[in-house]
Amino acid sequence: MNRCPWCIGDDLYIKYHDQEWGVPVFDDRKQFEFLVLESAQAGLSWLTILKKRENYRKAYADFDPEIVAKFDENKIEELMNNPGIIRNRKKIEASINNAKQFLKIQQEFGSFANYIWGFVNHRPIINKFDDISELPAKTELSEKISKDLKKRGFKFLGPIVIYSHLQAVGIVNDHLESCFRKHLSQV
Repeated sequence: MNRCPWCIGDDLYIKYHDQEWGVPVFDDRKQFEFLVLESAQAGLSWLTILKKRENYRKAYADFDPEIVAKFDENKIEELMNNPGIIRNRKKIEASINNAKQFLKIQQEFGSFANYIWGFVNHRPIINKFDDISELPAKTELSEKISKDLKKRGFKFLGPIVIYSHLQAVGIVNDHLESCFRKHLSQV
């Protein structure tokens, strides 16, 4: 069975690739989960974050943005002492700030999914790459979304992080042409 080569070598990575990566996500809580995780991943490997995902789920109230938006200084200290997550104060503070901004987008657009999928007219971009070296780190689209999110007060969501988010939630399908998931991930 052919897969994208980046996931080969670790069962957790393979499971993520086979079941989640590139599958369109319209659920806001899942969108928020990926925003938190992608932001935490900045400068680290995605596998590191996947290994800590369940710890994040517990620490971040199952990624409920309404609860996370109310995290206070005591909760920040608790998170800073939690060895199961990335203990970077700026990333933790950004995740709380981003929860607040996420709620504002939900109010304005009805859902975060409506907002972010609106950038692609609610249709995934299906790229046709034959080799992993062809995958971009960022695109004009990720730069546009990142700029808009920053304007709305989000932090730690630059164009590279946003491109990873777009791939994760299926807005962009970057499975290689030879990958068995390529056509299974489409809407």
